[in-house]
Amino acid sequence: MTAATARPRPPRAARERAGAREPAQTLPVARVLVDVPLAHLDRPYDYLVSEPDSAAAVPGSRVRVRFAGRLVNGFVIARLAESDHPGRLGFLDRVVSAEPVLTPEIAELARVVAERYAGSTADVLRLAVPPRHARSEADIPDSPPAVRDLDGGKTSDGEPDDRTDLAAAGLQGDGAGGASDGEQDAGWRRYPAGAAFLAAIGLGRPARAVWQAMPGEDWPRRLAEAAEVAADAGRGALLIVPDARDLARLDAALGAVLGTGRHVTLSADLGPAERYRRYLAVSRGRQRVVAGTRAAVFAPVADLGLVAVFDDGDDLLAEPRAPYPHAREVLMLRSAATSCALLVGGFARTAEAQLLIESGWAQPIVATRQTVRSVAPRIEAAGDDYAIGADSAAAQARLTPAAFAAARSALGDGTPVLVQVPRRGYLPVLSCTRCRHRAQCRHCRGPLAMSSTGRLLSCRWCGIAEAHYRCVACGSDRLRAVSVGAGRTAEELGRAFPGVPVINSSGQKVHPIAPTSAALVIATPGAEPFAAELYGAALLLDGSAMLARPDLRAAEETLRRWMAAAAMVRPASAGGRVVVGADASIPVVQALIRWDPAGHAATELAARRELGFPPVAAMASIEGDESAVLGVLDRLELPADGEVLGPVALDDLGPPGQPPPARAATGRRGAQQGGPTAGPDDEQDPPEIRLRALVRAPQARRKALSSALHVVAAARSARKEGGGVRIRVDPLDLF
Repeated sequence: MTAATARPRPPRAARERAGAREPAQTLPVARVLVDVPLAHLDRPYDYLVSEPDSAAAVPGSRVRVRFAGRLVNGFVIARLAESDHPGRLGFLDRVVSAEPVLTPEIAELARVVAERYAGSTADVLRLAVPPRHARSEADIPDSPPAVRDLDGGKTSDGEPDDRTDLAAAGLQGDGAGGASDGEQDAGWRRYPAGAAFLAAIGLGRPARAVWQAMPGEDWPRRLAEAAEVAADAGRGALLIVPDARDLARLDAALGAVLGTGRHVTLSADLGPAERYRRYLAVSRGRQRVVAGTRAAVFAPVADLGLVAVFDDGDDLLAEPRAPYPHAREVLMLRSAATSCALLVGGFARTAEAQLLIESGWAQPIVATRQTVRSVAPRIEAAGDDYAIGADSAAAQARLTPAAFAAARSALGDGTPVLVQVPRRGYLPVLSCTRCRHRAQCRHCRGPLAMSSTGRLLSCRWCGIAEAHYRCVACGSDRLRAVSVGAGRTAEELGRAFPGVPVINSSGQKVHPIAPTSAALVIATPGAEPFAAELYGAALLLDGSAMLARPDLRAAEETLRRWMAAAAMVRPASAGGRVVVGADASIPVVQALIRWDPAGHAATELAARRELGFPPVAAMASIEGDESAVLGVLDRLELPADGEVLGPVALDDLGPPGQPPPARAATGRRGAQQGGPTAGPDDEQDPPEIRLRALVRAPQARRKALSSALHVVAAARSARKEGGGVRIRVDPLDLF
């Protein structure tokens, strides 16, 4: 080895301290998961434990180790008497904390999730374990979790019983053989299989169910009651919801059902100290019932008896950071690993939930049609022949006579009216009046929009104002609105109903609670204020625009948003009405009118099975520079019956409303020396085209596909290849 390539030796004092260390007398080897996200280094490594560090280096503790010449963080996952490594072992540099923050269950779950999504365990652990806050460790007194030996959920030979039928506890759908009606809440008794599911939780059975919530259902209360059953049986519960507003409602319901101090909430918006303090309360066993958003899906709840997720179709439940796990899938993995009950709930039903039912892995919890009709509002579409004003010229307007009549009736009764608008802003999309060409910024070719402030045109990407617009195609200076935002809708309805308060809940101004008196509430999907006494009417505008999105999940997502809004409207017997701004002949509109999310999910799943799309097929997207993506496809060894779709070039401008991807050209000198971007006098390389390829395989080959993707990622990592490649398993967006 030459002097130029030899590694620098550590200082003499450091070498002397290392040489003076003596291994611990008992279990001198620590197996450590190092915080290195490189795919080819994704495995545990053995280190020696010195005698002074032996007591603190417990499994689950944080340590610092020297890896590849630098100090990195890590977690001790085991203490061993000897190592199978033939070479010389280094010592742990130091033990950061003796707190066992990584439990064996979460360590194994992180490994399984990494395999499932072709990622690295280190990336999953960054999502699972919050950063350390030293003062919080001293604030919480130590309280080890009480271990409860349950016979429920075990077979005669002591092994977990994996039967998923709700009758696994010897119960029928009507609750026969379970607890008496007086011991079951009236809310769950409205579902024929509800009492059986609660009884299975109490007995520790791994019952798995897909819950179809009825319109007007107090779903936080139902989740809290299910968690209470698990807590009364001495087991833990983990409840996941999409956003902070849902978490606030669930927090209040848990406090009302369980009492003060018997649960804790976890979310990403908590401060570092508070989040770590609550995490320690869970890991030490002081809290057995945990509610949270996506960040809490890895909470180390001891002795899990129930894991639940509500509104699993919400894209907020998909992690935007590598390896991009989905909360529903992680909870399914936890349910299978710990043999605990699983509840996937929502007003709508996703194709993934439908697949769980059709495969027999989960059972449905649905109300009878008679019960649903008694609580559902009256729903009509804009194209109904019997609707008010159906034969008038205004029947095809954005706000039809039927919509005005429903709003006027509800406001007259003193109840609020919900108006759902797909887009926020004032006039978010504009086009030329003459040729219909999309209005673009002359500087960056971004979309032009009009704000409510001063009615000025500005670019949604670069923000530059456009004072003198000219169409780049025909030269016309006249514009028309392609879509109307929540701001313009609020202005129009305010003029149509003078004297009625108008509330705009969209963008950065989201109102959590709706007024109880007459008011117009204009909201974008997901920002609808909660109405404790329910809305008198709901107007679902621009439905055709939502369905026209080029997305595999457009119909499913549209129905989910519609049902979430319609579920907050009073029953038809109390005058509740919902008017949909879409043609009544569209299947998704018919599913809403009939309140039949199960039928729509079955149809959607059948269509995807015919086309070979998720969830019936395993699929992954590979994005990156042209040469990098082609290199990945060349080395990828697909499983049997696997195929590649594409690659295709990604649009340089990206999706509407988002800035174009950064693509700085790098000069040859900068590329060779690893320096900054080249100047104007340097020779420039043209930027590479960004490609995306889809690879898919049968569902039975999912593990083989993930393994093949991980092998390719490891090979690229070992060679230090660039190209900005991003691999996503089961991506939400395919178009």
